[in-house]
Order: sequence, then C-alpha cells, then structure tokens
Amino acid sequence: MMFIGILGVEFRLHGNESLKDKRRVASSIKQKARNKFNVSVAEVGSENDMGRLSLALVSVSNDKRHLESRLGKCLSMLEAVCPEEMVYSEISIEGGEMP
Repeated sequence: MMFIGILGVEFRLHGNESLKDKRRVASSIKQKARNKFNVSVAEVGSENDMGRLSLALVSVSNDKRHLESRLGKCLSMLEAVCPEEMVYSEISIEGGEMP
C-alpha cells in the first residue's frame, strides 16, 4: 500500500506591504516544515495576493497512521511557530495498491 497525505493551510497576512514581505514569510514557513518533517511544500492559489498565503504540504508513506501523525504534528508546529493568523487547515489522505 502507498498513502499520499496532503496538508492544506491558509494564512491571513496582516501588515504585509509587498510580495517580497510575503515571500519572506512563506520561505520561513516552508523551510521549517521541510527541515522538521521532510515534506514537500508549495505555495498554491494565492501567489499574487499579499494578504493571503496558501500552502500545500505533501508526504508519502506505506503506513496511514504514521502519515496522519506526521501531518498532524506538522500542522501543530505551523500553528505554534507562525505569527500569522491561520484561517484554514485540512488533512487529506489518499491510498491504494501500487500497480
């Protein structure tokens, strides 16, 4: 079995005055998640909106419980370390037999 987990998060950015400020916040969050949880991270859907940051964090595992735990801990870490307001989060796990 192979499971793919996706953690979607959205932050409301207060006080950002440029896309450069937004990229600084995004880079910090992305690097922390990659370093601690070895997940892939990409900005999705809100690239040119200075007041909103949407990220997708993805991980793959052969153990669904381990994957759920990893993404849950990643979400907790993001809530703790990011000074921005998290307005949305969702964890989705897909799985199936490999061909």
